[in-house]
Amino acid sequence: MSVRNLAILTDVTLCTGCESCVVACQQANGLPAEKPWRWVKQIDDLSSARWTTIRAVPQDDCTRYVRRQCRHCLDPECVSVCIVGALKKTPEGPVTYDRDICIGCRYCLIACPWEIPRYSWEDTVPYVQKCDFCYSRVVDGEVPACVEACPTQATIFGDRDELLAEAHRRIAAEPDKYVDKVWGETEVGGTSVLYISDVDLNLTDLEVGISSEEPMPHRTTKILHKMPTVFVGMAALMGGVHWVIRRRQELMTGAAATAKTGPTDGTTGSSENEESPAEENNA
Repeated sequence: MSVRNLAILTDVTLCTGCESCVVACQQANGLPAEKPWRWVKQIDDLSSARWTTIRAVPQDDCTRYVRRQCRHCLDPECVSVCIVGALKKTPEGPVTYDRDICIGCRYCLIACPWEIPRYSWEDTVPYVQKCDFCYSRVVDGEVPACVEACPTQATIFGDRDELLAEAHRRIAAEPDKYVDKVWGETEVGGTSVLYISDVDLNLTDLEVGISSEEPMPHRTTKILHKMPTVFVGMAALMGGVHWVIRRRQELMTGAAATAKTGPTDGTTGSSENEESPAEENNA
């Protein structure tokens, strides 16, 4: 039996910015108390204490609230660059993280096109921090804590295909209300977190929309295929530079030793034409 790809649909027009989802996420995952760390840009930024957050988007006549969290890409870039397999794409849709095998390379932080993962710099032993879609709840047939806590049902949970159909149904029913777009439907190959809105989310700084529809790992693969040749070439170049520098140092050391101690062939260094004192007297 095939496993459904589960997803979340957020209707920005229904979100009031109450942050019930944020509190529910913190409680469900046992996240630490929030502190004003210097590397956290603002309190509503993602952090080790905030795996999901609400960002305000001011408009001319109102303010819209947009929830940010891991997008759980269908073909995730973070998984493709994780060299130890600490990040995995599950059949149900969520991208999970295993801190027990993570080596802290932080490639995932650089690779994510949505700039989602964070690093717990405040911990003695830091780890990557991100939403895991409440995977332990999902596999038990429950909904993510953030969805359960939403008082306005701005966020709903279910099969991705069904949620896409619902999103397009709402847009078709009220075309004057919604922007004719479902964010996450096709960007970077599609994501498991979808948005519909009455304001263009591409015009915000929330990294909600990306123009490319090509899965990011496809680009990574193109680069990785070239890496063996690059590494061999760089190794040969650096080896050559090292040999030249070492040879130069050896020659300089030898020249300095010769100048200090004199020739090593038994000669005194005097001219062949120079006569000894005895020869001068005999003459």
